[in-house]
Amino acid sequence: MTIALEHHTPQAFVDPYAADPAETAWPPAAAGQDMDHLLPPPNPSERLSILIDPRDQHRLALHAALTAAGIPPRPEDRDAIDQLSALPSSINTTRQRWLLHTA
Repeated sequence: MTIALEHHTPQAFVDPYAADPAETAWPPAAAGQDMDHLLPPPNPSERLSILIDPRDQHRLALHAALTAAGIPPRPEDRDAIDQLSALPSSINTTRQRWLLHTA
């Protein structure tokens, strides 16, 4: 494709974002090679024996419940989430139940 400039000199139009389809195509898979590799199931004996602090468990559960309810926590909500995570487990369970029913 060519364009004519004001002084009538033909110039080739170059699209800097154009890509050669031959360069961007994926290479073909090797014949007979299955490209799907499933991960093996986890081995319970290889699990780490690290316990999570209940406050951290409450914090993670609150983040998950808020996100599932369509209320993703913002960075400025951190203090409120920390305070709510310090409450007893029964209050956290009730709060999660409330959020579950709002979704």
